[in-house]
Amino acid sequence: MVTGARRRLGALLAVLVAALGLVLGGATAASAHATLEGTDPARGSVVATAPGTVTLTFSEGVSLAADSVRVLDPQGKAVDDGKPEHVDGRSATARVALRSGLGNGTYTVAWRAVSEDSHPVGGAFTFSIGAPSDTSVNAAAVQGAEAQGAVAFAYGTARTVAYVAFALLAGAAAFVLVVWPGGTAVRGVQRLLMTGWVALLLSTVAVLLLRGPYERGTGLGQSFDLSLVRATLDERIGTALAARLLLLAAAGVFLSLLVGQLGTPQPKPAAPEPADDPEDEEEAELRRLERAAAEAPQRDARLGLGLAGLALALALTATWVGADHSAVGIQVALALPLAAVHLLAMAGWLGGLAVLVVGLRHGLPAAAVDRFSKLALWLVSALVATGVYQSWRGLGSWSALVDTSYGRLLLIKVGCVAAMLGVAWISRAWTARLRTADESAGAPQEARADESAAVGAGESAAAESGAAGGGAAESGAAGGGDPARAAQLARQRALRDRARGERGAAGSPARAGLRRSVVVETSVAVLVLVVTTMLTNSPPGRVAQAVAAAPAAPTAGASAAPGRTEELKLPYDTGGRTPNAKGTATVTVEPVATGPNQVTLKLADSTGQPAEVPELELAFTLPDRDLGPLPVTLQPQGTGSWTGTAQLPLNGMWVVSVTVRSSDIDQVTATRQLKVGP
Repeated sequence: MVTGARRRLGALLAVLVAALGLVLGGATAASAHATLEGTDPARGSVVATAPGTVTLTFSEGVSLAADSVRVLDPQGKAVDDGKPEHVDGRSATARVALRSGLGNGTYTVAWRAVSEDSHPVGGAFTFSIGAPSDTSVNAAAVQGAEAQGAVAFAYGTARTVAYVAFALLAGAAAFVLVVWPGGTAVRGVQRLLMTGWVALLLSTVAVLLLRGPYERGTGLGQSFDLSLVRATLDERIGTALAARLLLLAAAGVFLSLLVGQLGTPQPKPAAPEPADDPEDEEEAELRRLERAAAEAPQRDARLGLGLAGLALALALTATWVGADHSAVGIQVALALPLAAVHLLAMAGWLGGLAVLVVGLRHGLPAAAVDRFSKLALWLVSALVATGVYQSWRGLGSWSALVDTSYGRLLLIKVGCVAAMLGVAWISRAWTARLRTADESAGAPQEARADESAAVGAGESAAAESGAAGGGAAESGAAGGGDPARAAQLARQRALRDRARGERGAAGSPARAGLRRSVVVETSVAVLVLVVTTMLTNSPPGRVAQAVAAAPAAPTAGASAAPGRTEELKLPYDTGGRTPNAKGTATVTVEPVATGPNQVTLKLADSTGQPAEVPELELAFTLPDRDLGPLPVTLQPQGTGSWTGTAQLPLNGMWVVSVTVRSSDIDQVTATRQLKVGP
């Protein structure tokens, strides 16, 4: 049996190595989240003749679909050939051919792609042929916002379930291997392991099916479109999901070995008797060697399972870190292993807490609780250290903590982790009380056992004395002399002792208090995982996130009418200490109508003087139609003044965003609303 188990473990390790190489093989250094760096024709430009193609250049490689680049004429009709491609094989470009014979007017280019960190990015811009014109773009041709919201919710839920299931599966397996090997024989622990495996399998399949509609902004009805599934499998995240399914098949074999090897009750060898002479000492040594030989197969199986489980957990972790934020950006070689440590530490802590809750109801020894408490301290230390690094890498500046959705989610996560650490400290206090209670309960139990033995010996002696006298033999037949009666009394005594032991294990104040504390700690940990999933879905520092999360100004642009000039004042504060870090941006738009609008942007510091900044961006977004941001190319017109042309293709409530960077690390985005049309 042991040889067969070792052979199966060897096959498991081979599968893990292959899957790990498959996931990590494509991880390369890149900037976090693709951004549009240039277009041809240029954004907002007016060209004399119709171009044959539209070309987009990104900051990093992107994956393209059949509808990644759409070009719409002033009437909202598609004028592209629907076959976007990379220019000369360069993954950081996208080009689509246009139909011949295009007329004059303003054309809208809506694009949507998937960056190398697996996040979909998108936007839109306009250019004009001959002269600008009004345009009425069909919003449904650009994107279906309502359907995308439903898909995004389902996709995010599936990712959250996958995180929780991985933590339950990996953490529970680690707990029984390191802390409580006998726990594999407990039905509740077996259910935890199986629940984690099934939930991770189903959530992975759900993510694979939902990924296509999530990227393309379509509805839930497209989840079972095999063409979308095939396209997803060609991407890095699809490769990671396929590898995860392969690893879960190996995990099923691992769980069967784990429960089969450790879940079988092992005979307990008799305790060695005290030796008074050399011959007894030799017999005791022989018994010790026999006991060690009997335990060797179990010990070897536990070691082999531990190594296979560690390799399996590392490989499963790679299916997340190899296709997420850690795989792109700065210091990829350092970020990948630290992200893996962060995820494994989280799984060990959360999954261990789940087993602890079950174990406290099934006689988990105080020594095992103490071992997990010490192990949890190291896991928390790893979580904090790697979390600080990931936060620094994802934020880039202190202002991003409050100016971006990523930063705000990170603050929420820090608060939840702090609360979880507080509850963990309370759990450690209950652990100490449990250890003291068990130690103090040991002496009375031994005393009761000695007393029972003495009483039993006295009764035996009395029975022998009565039998020798001949007068009590018949009376003893109804009591201790009757074998059936003696067996019944023994069963009752065993049931009484068992009930007393279970009541002491589950009903002691220390165990009850620890169990309540661990339940609260586990609940907060699940909340941390939910926030973590939202973080992985939020591009760090992305301006579009700041625009979407910014509160709308109730008075901004409420009375704007076509053909008039509208002036918007946007106070800003980058949080820096330079004179230009705080002031007001004044945006003047004329004529506030669809088509080209002349825009003037002026910056003034807190004293009202014109201010210069290292970087300044102006963009328009139409959230109701999911259009934009449409950037405006600004031309300097003197100190603190810039001008440009904004092409606004549709009527609606637009969001004007001004991004001001006052130093290398201080940046903020201010937004106001502007109503265009009736």
